[in-house]
Amino acid sequence: MGYLTEGLAQAVRLLATGNPDTYSAILTTVKVSSLSIAASLALGIPIGFLLGYFDFTGKRQIRAVFDTLLAFPTVLVGLIVYAMISQRGPLGDFGLLFTIPGIAIAQTVLVTPIVVSLTATAIEGLDRRFRMTVHTLGARGSQAALASLREVRSAVLAAAVTAYGRAISEVGISMMIGGNIKWHTRTITTAIALETGRGAFATGIALGMVLLVIAFLVNLSLTLLKRSA
Repeated sequence: MGYLTEGLAQAVRLLATGNPDTYSAILTTVKVSSLSIAASLALGIPIGFLLGYFDFTGKRQIRAVFDTLLAFPTVLVGLIVYAMISQRGPLGDFGLLFTIPGIAIAQTVLVTPIVVSLTATAIEGLDRRFRMTVHTLGARGSQAALASLREVRSAVLAAAVTAYGRAISEVGISMMIGGNIKWHTRTITTAIALETGRGAFATGIALGMVLLVIAFLVNLSLTLLKRSA
């Protein structure tokens, strides 16, 4: 157990002294996760609202697809996106492979089903009397949609936090699409895998501590938002 204690002490020193390798991975993770979550919310919330609020032909099949994608293997997502954005793929001309936007696209594909499914479930759980009241008050179109989303805002926030947690803890996609390039696409999780594999436990522990802090802050933010809602 001595090496764990020593590694923890070295991890604190790395963070306190502003180790460039460590903070580069942290910054890359923040950039990638922020881009992917913003995109997944922009796509997932409207789709989830449509699936939860309206009845139409094929709705159950579409819901089944998104629910199935919740358990989609991350490595398979990475493989599909890799095939799409590689030089021989249809999006190869955009030069997205081994870039931060490329990782963000793959993570968006991974976490958007979470936002869609949880948002749709929350909307479906709305009391029908609420819908009737909204329409009685004259709300139509976007007004009714915004009123419904406001009513289930806690569930939507929970969906966002769940998706964020999945994004920042993901390894396979970041490794395949980003290539784990130092100073460029190396994220916290890929750095932990690399540093631990070569025996640099201090750096791995330091990055693990940061990952825990980020997860704690995200959940704390959700708690505070729920209280203020």
